[in-house]
Amino acid sequence: MTRRTDAHPDLVRSDVRAPFFSTWSVRTPERQRQTVDAIARTWESRPWPAEDLMAYHVYTGHDGSTLLHHSQWASEGAYESFVKTHRQERVDEIDTAVPGIERLWLGRYRRYRSLVRDEGTAAAPGCVVIVDVEFESPDPQRQRDWVDAVVEALENEPRPHPGGVSAHFHLSTDGTRVLNYAEWESAQAHLDALAAPGTGVGSPTARWERVQHWPGLKGSTVERYDHALGLVPR
Repeated sequence: MTRRTDAHPDLVRSDVRAPFFSTWSVRTPERQRQTVDAIARTWESRPWPAEDLMAYHVYTGHDGSTLLHHSQWASEGAYESFVKTHRQERVDEIDTAVPGIERLWLGRYRRYRSLVRDEGTAAAPGCVVIVDVEFESPDPQRQRDWVDAVVEALENEPRPHPGGVSAHFHLSTDGTRVLNYAEWESAQAHLDALAAPGTGVGSPTARWERVQHWPGLKGSTVERYDHALGLVPR
């Protein structure tokens, strides 16, 4: 069966080889809440759909209109089997409860690197920040090199901002994007980091300048979310 959990996902678990991310537009905070409730009802009323699905988590966007979805799969093949056998009935039930949901995108990724603050000092995440970086063309080596440069800049940050808990860098399987799933103690801690001197959360150093002007970098977005629903097998 399906069990609800308040725990955030374990982003570094070794059996997750196909992490997926997607977003829905539901337009208003009220519809965010209604959709999360509809997802919970739909999933909890059914058996867990696949042994190779480790967890499914939903987040409400601070913009008041979007939902982020993160599902942890053992393989892409397991997800494809779910689509063929179980997905549509769940989508239909959710859409009946909350008509007019717009499904914006679905991204397939592989986790590449993670930075996690020492467990003894890290607080529970109070906000999830998704940094979505796009490059002009597919290049898996460029994806890895850019993440390595970001990690180097973070590890050599002269004025580390308080409140950061972790950063988990995912590479899209099509070679064009990097998604950083970053956990912060609070949304305000992230806002304070953005307000400090520099661009983004980094100080004005040569390492961060290199990251921000990487060849082929097309653009990036930053969105904040709250963890709203976790579903795992019972």
